[in-house]
Amino acid sequence: MTTAPLATRLDGLLFFPVTAFAPDGSPDLAAFRAHVRAGIDAGAGAVFACCGTGEFHALAPEEFRDCVAAAVEEAAGRVPVVAGTGYGTALAIHHARLAEEAGADGLLALPPYLVVADQAGLLRHYTELAAATALDVIVYQRDNAVLTPDTAVALARTDGIIGLKDGLGDLGLMQRIVSAVRAEGLDLLYFNGLPTAELTAAAYRGIGVTLYSSAAFCFAPDIALAHHRALAAGDDATTDLLVDVFFRPLVELRSLGRGYAVSLVKAAVRAGGQDVGEVRPPLSEPDPAHVGELLRLVDRARALLKEAGA
Repeated sequence: MTTAPLATRLDGLLFFPVTAFAPDGSPDLAAFRAHVRAGIDAGAGAVFACCGTGEFHALAPEEFRDCVAAAVEEAAGRVPVVAGTGYGTALAIHHARLAEEAGADGLLALPPYLVVADQAGLLRHYTELAAATALDVIVYQRDNAVLTPDTAVALARTDGIIGLKDGLGDLGLMQRIVSAVRAEGLDLLYFNGLPTAELTAAAYRGIGVTLYSSAAFCFAPDIALAHHRALAAGDDATTDLLVDVFFRPLVELRSLGRGYAVSLVKAAVRAGGQDVGEVRPPLSEPDPAHVGELLRLVDRARALLKEAGA
């Protein structure tokens, strides 16, 4: 594990691997290692293990620990490994300590389980989590954990909290948060954490949010990286092409089934030759016709990229 601060190491395309399960439903650590290794070798800038795409909600604590440790070993310091944590404060701290023992570089704090807390409760939850671990914390804003600018400022003042990942998609709120934190002379890393972040990456970039997670990287790293390079280079022709022929249709396809932000991604990883198994309940496998349509989108995007020389 490197001693460089996590905030200085988070760059490039952020990889959120799926968690591999064997036919009997148990974690398949060998397959998970292979999936993580393939992503790092393909050019991932960081590995976010056992987060939303990795079915954090479905993992027992000891399974979580083993998967995080496997990701850390595969990364071997080449890229940082950030582990998910969540549920109520006590369980979030427990997972944080397991991740720390496993060698993770940081934490992504998923929304608290079930309850809709007020701002004081959310602030207490995240500050207690940050105080209980030596790992840096990125707060994931979405669903029942939506912050006001004042709360974001308070989090930016909190030792150990280094970032805010937005899965809400309210650009007006994000601009207010970025402005409020900046006006106080504070720093946070900001991440676009929408399920298919490439669709909105250009809009987020306009308010200074350049980091984003890519679910598509799990099954089509070449397409995800082509978009990332084009966006960074200001190559509007390529980014527009990929939005039109791949990412927008992917978002529309994802909306056809419950849980498709995970199950459709995992099915596409399997179809690409990585035997990562099925999703765990309460998620269900996607309609095979939808998987076939996704694979056709992948083939079309690759053909057009080749034709364009991108």
